[in-house]
Amino acid sequence: MYENDNLRIRPVTERDLPRLWELSAKEEAPEWKKWDAPYYEHTAMSFEKYAANKDNLVHRDDFWAIEVNGELIGTVSYYWEHKPSYWLEMGIVIYHPDYWSGGYGTRALALWINKLFGSLPLVRVGFTTWSGNHRMIRVGEKLGFTMEARLRKCRLYNGVFYDSIRMGMLREEWEERQGKYKG
Repeated sequence: MYENDNLRIRPVTERDLPRLWELSAKEEAPEWKKWDAPYYEHTAMSFEKYAANKDNLVHRDDFWAIEVNGELIGTVSYYWEHKPSYWLEMGIVIYHPDYWSGGYGTRALALWINKLFGSLPLVRVGFTTWSGNHRMIRVGEKLGFTMEARLRKCRLYNGVFYDSIRMGMLREEWEERQGKYKG
């Protein structure tokens, strides 16, 4: 578990599954999906189907819960783009709009980056978003990420082409910023 004032990240437990399902998979068109890769299909599912996938959700090192004042509000995750070269990509979802634009995502991602650099032999961490997600790009900028790639007009959403944005940070850059960033 990692904490910053009233916010903490921690492994997902089986007790979290009903709330995670409610936030992420109960609705056919949840508000958060308009910002989190909306060009990929999202389908609602029953709690039974969601819970049947618990081995991919519970007690994982690559998928943790975000809590504010003890309330589960989102998740952080990572996946290997290429494990032999330690190329890792991470992600974050804050499900409820009440917690958007309040600094929670920035603080949670800072904790997640500390966890990743502290527990894995990484040289770099990165994430991919799209040019329509201005809040995610801003989180990256606030944390000191570099825009490493901009693939132009390759994400089609609601009849509009958006850019795919790749942002990254090297371990030494993060360590240098630790004295400057107070989350």
